[in-house]
Amino acid sequence: MPAILNYLLHLTTAVALVMGFFVVYTRVTPYDEVNLIRQGNRAAALSLGGTLLGFSLTIASALMHTGDYYEFLGWGALGMLIQVLVYVIATRMLRMSKDQIEADNAGFGGLLGAISLSIGLVNAGSIS
Repeated sequence: MPAILNYLLHLTTAVALVMGFFVVYTRVTPYDEVNLIRQGNRAAALSLGGTLLGFSLTIASALMHTGDYYEFLGWGALGMLIQVLVYVIATRMLRMSKDQIEADNAGFGGLLGAISLSIGLVNAGSIS
């Protein structure tokens, strides 16, 4: 396959994975991040932003360290699953994420975002 087509295939797939992750993640959370962010809720923005960055790190690592398209796709799907599972486990352990995010507790949103960034870095490193 010509390099430009390979690039476009990988880029399109990576963007689709990030968009798909956004949809899955915002459906898993018990609050409406987009609506909260539109209302100026910093906690929701920090949490969602950290999550998107964390997952994007995994996608970037998969792009850099896999030679096969389907291998890249598999790592992306596994990264998505891990990212969502960590969110579910972390919020159950902390037992207050919905109330804290809706109350615009920026510290709590930052913590959730940092947890997501951390797992994204670990995912990315594990792929290499």
